[in-house]
Amino acid sequence: MRCEPNHQPAKPLPFARSFKELAVYQKARILSREVFNITKRFPREEAFSLTDQWRRAARSIGAQIAESWAKRRYPRHFLSKLTDADGEQMETQHWVIVAFDDGYITREEAQRFGTLALEVGRMLGDMMQNPESFCGDEYSLKETPGADYVTELPDDPLNTEY
Repeated sequence: MRCEPNHQPAKPLPFARSFKELAVYQKARILSREVFNITKRFPREEAFSLTDQWRRAARSIGAQIAESWAKRRYPRHFLSKLTDADGEQMETQHWVIVAFDDGYITREEAQRFGTLALEVGRMLGDMMQNPESFCGDEYSLKETPGADYVTELPDDPLNTEY
């Protein structure tokens, strides 16, 4: 690790013991919850199109991250699942645009959802650029320095430590 003169090296980030500890998973979970809540107000005729599609895409991001955790021993499988998560994140962005274009959400709401989806995408991109940090011999994922950590963590309904 390189160190500038008179500067302490950055502390290494702790290893995650579970996919639930990953900031990217936590943000994906928040995005999914917010999509669910906002789509409750959509018209009934959108129940099986926009509402269902947007919810499915947003929920799938976290599911793909969880699956990547299980496949981290196999770097190609790990990257494949992260790529799937990123694809779902991009689909979520598409549904934000559709919801805005159809007048179901405001510009401010669209920007909030878009920003959160882009954050998740950036974090997934960082993970995909550095898979060796996540697929080491310890088989424990860690996040890259500079990752934005969620200050308000969603409750763990499984009530598990890892």
